[in-house]
Amino acid sequence: MDDDRLPDEVVLDMVARRLTEATDKPWHVTDGMVRGSGSVAVVLGEDHTGSPGHLDLDFVLNVDRPDDTTISDCVAGYGGTTEEAVDRAIQLWLGTTGSALFELLSQDGSFAGHFAADAPDGFPGWHAIHGGITGWGTGDDFLAVQHWAVDNPLLPRLAPVLGSTFERDHLIGIKAFFGGGKDTETTEIRVNGVRHEEASEMLADLDWPRPAEGLSYARTFVLLVHNETG
Repeated sequence: MDDDRLPDEVVLDMVARRLTEATDKPWHVTDGMVRGSGSVAVVLGEDHTGSPGHLDLDFVLNVDRPDDTTISDCVAGYGGTTEEAVDRAIQLWLGTTGSALFELLSQDGSFAGHFAADAPDGFPGWHAIHGGITGWGTGDDFLAVQHWAVDNPLLPRLAPVLGSTFERDHLIGIKAFFGGGKDTETTEIRVNGVRHEEASEMLADLDWPRPAEGLSYARTFVLLVHNETG
């Protein structure tokens, strides 16, 4: 993969194309952002890694009120070229973060699942939309972590660590990325785009599989829509 990042306009064009394919609705680049119908847009956030295959993406529900309607996330892709890595990153984002955000707009269960505030597998006190859980890696057990994440809901485990740390009472985006192999592993919980150290450490202590051969990773995203305890 090349060391040079793609120009923003190229990345935005790629995001627009993938969004159009995923939603079957037109998205287009204008004024430095990818616009959908109404007030919805996707903009590139300030990259915090410098890696050419890494993207910071901000989904804005209302471009006239970005401060309290923006859901931030970041994602990294892989591939033989920078274009392949960026395209893979966009697809990973769409399959996890995007599915939760599209479900917020559609509210019909077609993109992601809903958990009520009192659901055993949900986040206590919050209505949650759980995006897709995607996995990748190498070797025979490359989907082991993804399967574990499906069978072992993360929200009840994250709630005691995260519940009192939110800075607003609506639209909280939680990204979980974790996995590895015999000699390497990574765990990351980000809340509205910012790494949460305590939650990331908690995730590292869980008993998700570490394959003896090859690598296995999983990524998911949950949107806490509103606090129902206030």
